[in-house]
Amino acid sequence: MGAVVALDQLLDARTVWRGNAAPVATSARHATGHAGLDARLPQGGWPDNALTEILLPRDGVGELALVFPTLARLTRAGQRVVLIAPPYGVHAPGWAHAGVALAQLQVVRAEPRDALWATEQCLRSAACAAVLCWPLKADDRALRRLQVAAETGQCLGFAFRDAKHACNPSPAALRIQLDTQPRQVRVLKCRGGLAPAQPIALVS
Repeated sequence: MGAVVALDQLLDARTVWRGNAAPVATSARHATGHAGLDARLPQGGWPDNALTEILLPRDGVGELALVFPTLARLTRAGQRVVLIAPPYGVHAPGWAHAGVALAQLQVVRAEPRDALWATEQCLRSAACAAVLCWPLKADDRALRRLQVAAETGQCLGFAFRDAKHACNPSPAALRIQLDTQPRQVRVLKCRGGLAPAQPIALVS
């Protein structure tokens, strides 16, 4: 009982900081388009105005299929999607087949040293609905700048990175790792609740 009284006294004296209650999950404005993933994310989809980090075992394992439903919905609504220094050429017929309106898709070519700067500017601009990037070298400070820029520009940010970075901390609001055998995602970090303990199967 004494410990409870002591804690109350500390809170009343403002000696310790009391965190806010976790936000209640609501319907996301940006569902991922993958029912199993949406059902397990606290916000029901991609976090609004935030950076999502997608970790990959290697390039070309179907990572774009994770975001195609969202990009298709945004571009068909006339909103701009920007790709910053994609590692491979954009196969326009494939993107169109995924439902992406190509007229709303822009590709920015940039050297690796300039790609993070370009990503930050696009996220912050309030002129883009979503920005995709593939940073080769991005420390915690660089990722934090991208997270803040996404909040400022009210934009969805997606950073595709090597799975070796999973052991490093990240300020991204959502962090998921894509596995191929079997095809599933593991939520490593998510805003608004605990990350699901079990992997989430992706149904093609």
